[in-house]
Formats: sequence, C-alpha cells, structure tokens
Amino acid sequence: MKNIVVEGHRGWAAKYPENTMLSYIKAMELGVDAIEFDVWLTSDKVPVLMHDGNAARTCGVAKLISEMTLAEVKELEPCYREKFGDEFAGQGLQVPTLEELLQYCKEHHPTIKLGVEIKEYTEENVDLTVALLKKYGFFDTCYFYAFNARIIKYLNTRYNGRTMGYPDLLMQEFEADSYSYYKEIGISLKVARSEAAELFLSKGLPMHFYCADNEEDVKMCIEKGADLITANDPIALMKYLGRL
Repeated sequence: MKNIVVEGHRGWAAKYPENTMLSYIKAMELGVDAIEFDVWLTSDKVPVLMHDGNAARTCGVAKLISEMTLAEVKELEPCYREKFGDEFAGQGLQVPTLEELLQYCKEHHPTIKLGVEIKEYTEENVDLTVALLKKYGFFDTCYFYAFNARIIKYLNTRYNGRTMGYPDLLMQEFEADSYSYYKEIGISLKVARSEAAELFLSKGLPMHFYCADNEEDVKMCIEKGADLITANDPIALMKYLGRL
C-alpha cells in the first residue's frame, strides 16, 4: 500500500466546530498528516478561516465575511449550534485568522501539511494567503484547492503552487486548457462511485478523495488509487492504515 496522506477536513469537523483552532488542534493531536481549511478576506483584507462566505451557518449571524472587519469577525462565535447545540457555546471560540493557525502550526506541528482552499476567488486573496504561507515556511509543502479554474491557473502560473482542481463539471470558469494547470485532482465519493469516475481516475494525476468517514469508504478510496484521503472524522481511516 502506498503512503497515503491523511487529511482532517476543516480540522476534525465531525467532532468539533469546523474551521476553529479547537478543531485543528484536536486533529493534529490525533496525528493527521494534513489539515484542510478555507480562506476568505475580511473587508480590511485579513485572511480568515471559514467555509462559507456568510457566517450564518456556523456562527448564527447572517453577515458576509467580505463585508466585515476583522474586529467584527472576531466577535462571531463559530460554535455551530445547528450541529452541536450548545456543546461548544461560551467557550471563547473565535473565527481564526490564517496567521493565527500558521503561528500555532509553526510552534507545535512544524511538519504538518496544509490543504489551503481558496474560497474567495480573487487574486488578492491568493496573494495575501501565499505571503503568509511563505512567511511561516509552509508554502513548499502545502496543497492549494479551489473550485475555480482561473484561481488554479493563477496559483500555478504566478507561484508554481501545488494545485489541486476538481472535475470540470464542478468547476467555475473552466476552460479548454484548465486541466493543464492541475498538479493533482480532487474526487468526491459521489464522483468516485459514478459512471464518470474512470474519466477522472485515468488522468494520471495524484488523487485526493473526500470525505471518507467509514471503513467502507476508506477501502474504496484506497482501491481506486488514492494518494490523499480527506475525512471529517479521521478515526476510521487511521485505524485502517494501522496508525491508531
């Protein structure tokens, strides 16, 4: 069996509120190889970590990150009540900045790999994110993800970043040559089980599968040649690989 990279999706999202320092710390303490996170810019141009552009789902406040200052974002409580109820409420959870996560990783887990999903599809977001990754020494080992082909191309041509795009049917601004800017490809379990799977599996690119949270899904990903597997709950994957 090849050496498969275990990636915690938004940290340890099955057990802790996603894209919080708590979620990332617990995933790294568990022993994952990589953590995945999503980057947006505040109105004062600070990269922060949240999956949605709107804070409603995880924070209960229907405001756009791009229209809030960092100070306003820091007033949010990303305890994700819809999923966890009040389990994590009142514990001081905040939306992390990218720099806060990188500082922690540099000090406590300097070999961790980072899955950097660019969610705000602007070159400015890419530029500020890359600058911080280089500042803390994580650029050379990170993966860049985006559901936007223009951003994948920019990351590839401007920075020679390690880019991972998705099947064309899932991408925004996809063009005839967009696959040529992929260095790796991301494949969901739904796509992996579909009739179209072989089209993407046969492209000869390293493959990231997401999200495999039970033994059956883990086995399927490995059988189909996964190089990296993302999980909301990495336990089943790590047990199957003999790492727990």
